[in-house]
Amino acid sequence: MTARYCSLAQVPGPAVAPGLAAERLGAFLGGRRMWVNGTVLHYCFFDGDDDGSVIAVPGSGRTRWVSWVGGEEQRDVVRDAFREWRELGIGLEFREVADRSEAELRIGFQQGGGSWSAIGRDALPAGRGERTMNFGWDLTAPGERATALHEIGHVLGMRHEHQSPYAGIHWDDEAVYADLAGPPNHWSRERTDANVLRKLDAAEVNGSVWDPQSVMQFPFDPGLILEPEQFRGGVRPPGGLSPLDKEFVLRWYPPLPPGAPPALVPFRSVPLSLGPGEQADFTVEPPETRAYTVGTFGEGDCVVVVFEERDGEPRFLAGQDDAGTPDNATLRMRLVKGRRYVVRVRLCSGWGSGETAVMCW
Repeated sequence: MTARYCSLAQVPGPAVAPGLAAERLGAFLGGRRMWVNGTVLHYCFFDGDDDGSVIAVPGSGRTRWVSWVGGEEQRDVVRDAFREWRELGIGLEFREVADRSEAELRIGFQQGGGSWSAIGRDALPAGRGERTMNFGWDLTAPGERATALHEIGHVLGMRHEHQSPYAGIHWDDEAVYADLAGPPNHWSRERTDANVLRKLDAAEVNGSVWDPQSVMQFPFDPGLILEPEQFRGGVRPPGGLSPLDKEFVLRWYPPLPPGAPPALVPFRSVPLSLGPGEQADFTVEPPETRAYTVGTFGEGDCVVVVFEERDGEPRFLAGQDDAGTPDNATLRMRLVKGRRYVVRVRLCSGWGSGETAVMCW
């Protein structure tokens, strides 16, 4: 029987400067979704009567509204999967919160809606009423705990292992299309291309070799893979974290040394598409008094200015010109709960294909 598969939403890649050197491009693509080591990631579960959305009923031409709320047994599987990743000793923390406005990761259990997750920092632009992860089937069924481990792997920045260019997989494309078009996945050819057949860029993959034992590897039935020959009979990863999975996350998120500074709490990132001389504004409404670091990610000379809104008017609070340094323009300040701030970023030269983010310590 064909397994149920994780279906990732397609997120447009970043615009990059023409002629960017290959090693710079690789570093940019490889790390753009990864969290800063030491980050605390907060997650919540949708629990409201109105939390849900309409999905299609496969093969019927009809739609139906389905809740995003999952039972406590489903939530416990996810909590346990977060715990397993954390207990590797990685330099990230996972904390459950009740208030979705405090959560970077917002989790639903919409049955029939497929299982998926935003990859790494792609979760940040989502609104507080949007899911960044969904589980579309019963996680308490035998073997389905691997689904929770898999989706959290995406949270950590990991991609589908079978799409690695190092795998050397030669698919029987039409057999794959036919297999995934039927139950339980009901995928279009486009979705199959995006989640199975398309090869990733070498800068995006989880390592320099293919790991068929990875929790990020889909299981496949016989007859779908033509080469390598030993996998014509199918691929059956064991469903747990492989040694290479652990090596990858510990390389990106090594254990924090004793006496490390307080952990980072990501706030909200705003995509920018700025040309030289252009600027963008976004607002910051901190949930409590914290010190924030404002950074612009990209190349070129940027100016970052922060205003505090008083009586409906912006009042200058702080500013910094990065004077053309190649790294982030950063600005530290203390923001006070209940007040409204505006961060203004102006790109003076270079390219602005990164994003502006607020991180609080």
